[in-house]
Amino acid sequence: MSLFRTKSIDELIAAAEAPDKRLRRTLGPVSLTALGIGAVIGSGIFVLTGTAAAGETLSYRSILHAPVLELLLHGSDVASTLGRPGAGPAVSLSFLLTALACSFAALCYAELASMIPVAGSAYTYSYATLGEIVAWIIGWDLILEYAVSNMAVAVGFSAYLNDLLEGTFGVSLPKQISGPMISGGEFTGSWFNLPALVVLLVLTVILVRGVRESAETNNVMVLIKVGAILLFVLGAAHAVEVENWRPFMPNGFAGVLTGAAIVFFTYIGFDSVSTAAEECRRPQRDLPIGIIATLVICTVLYTAVALVLTGVADWRTLNNAAPVANALKELGLENVRRWVSIGALLGMVSSLLVFQYGQARVWFAMSRDGLLPAAFSRVHPVHRTPHVSTWIAGLFVGIPAGIWDIGTFADLANIGTLFAFVLVSAGVIVLRRRQPHRPRAFRVPLCPWLPLASILSCVLLMLSLPLETWVRFLVWLLIGLLIYVLFGRHRSVLAGGGNSRA
Repeated sequence: MSLFRTKSIDELIAAAEAPDKRLRRTLGPVSLTALGIGAVIGSGIFVLTGTAAAGETLSYRSILHAPVLELLLHGSDVASTLGRPGAGPAVSLSFLLTALACSFAALCYAELASMIPVAGSAYTYSYATLGEIVAWIIGWDLILEYAVSNMAVAVGFSAYLNDLLEGTFGVSLPKQISGPMISGGEFTGSWFNLPALVVLLVLTVILVRGVRESAETNNVMVLIKVGAILLFVLGAAHAVEVENWRPFMPNGFAGVLTGAAIVFFTYIGFDSVSTAAEECRRPQRDLPIGIIATLVICTVLYTAVALVLTGVADWRTLNNAAPVANALKELGLENVRRWVSIGALLGMVSSLLVFQYGQARVWFAMSRDGLLPAAFSRVHPVHRTPHVSTWIAGLFVGIPAGIWDIGTFADLANIGTLFAFVLVSAGVIVLRRRQPHRPRAFRVPLCPWLPLASILSCVLLMLSLPLETWVRFLVWLLIGLLIYVLFGRHRSVLAGGGNSRA
């Protein structure tokens, strides 16, 4: 049963206040909300909106590429090619539907974050509710989630930067240093994707300098990219033709559901607000505000973009790499297009910044509990940031981003996020039963029904991912369990070893 030993909430809070491990508390609700928006709004709003509206055709080269749910329903007799009907103009409803599903998990995060204002997010919550082995699994999973999300965004940043340089200044970076070495399992002839690594190293320097400096940098980028989104919405609204919205649901509710599954990736990141718990001035009040405000603001922006985009262009023409930019080009709004492109680029940078911030805090929390080497929980004597974890995270993400293509990473980010949502939702139910009288600054309404709805919706979305993704995910977890058995289990602070004496 030592595998399921839990760390009390009081112990977690006390460990966070240890002088040599304490982080600087500088963040308020505005900065927390900006962190959330910085993580959530990346390149997805400018790309996946069109894909979800127009639909896509998926080719299953083998059973490994088929969704698990399809295999469960139809066995191995899955069609080699399956069309996914788009939502059409009703893609705005797809965003609302996904936001509803995410809101269940967001409410669960808000309750636990207000109770356990400690770095580590879902890892820390699981340690207090479900036991050490579950906490290790989710911590290892969060490392995967944050890392592969940023690998995908860094690769996208490199491609978008090259496109912007070529379109604006007529210059392009040499292919040998600006493209992935491996794409689709084959060598491309490129040596290394240098921009992907460089942007991550620059952000690492900013993160090491301090959370206040990082938050201020993020706030500026968030303002610019939200401004770019509003510029598109307001600048293109006059060109909306109501006829483009008819029929509003050309493929029925099935198309809306398909669109919801496609745009789920655009909502990944609101949970990263909870990783800032130890650097928040009033976490019991401000963390729930930051999490919920992030989800509400992003949903409003996503829905507005979806309505305008499908109003200025035929939804059937939107399945391309840059639907927003192309729609503006067709309208002849070149100046708006240029600013929107800059906003999209900064959107990727701010997303990278917040996820690198969150990843380092997860490693920091796991190290402080003895589950990772003590070096990961060292705090810079001047900047009061986990500088070792931050630098390792930068290299851990930057080097793979320079080697592989974006398609290698996206689905792994989805399954890691959904798994974290499931355990956080379960944690709310467990703590309500075990510690019903502990003060809660925020309470999930209709408990346990809303947490159960969160678990069910997340499991269904996980089952919609390809079998290949499940295999990779399970291999990653098995590697993590091996590390836990050989190192973490014996070095854990609860086992009497670990980093409490480091």
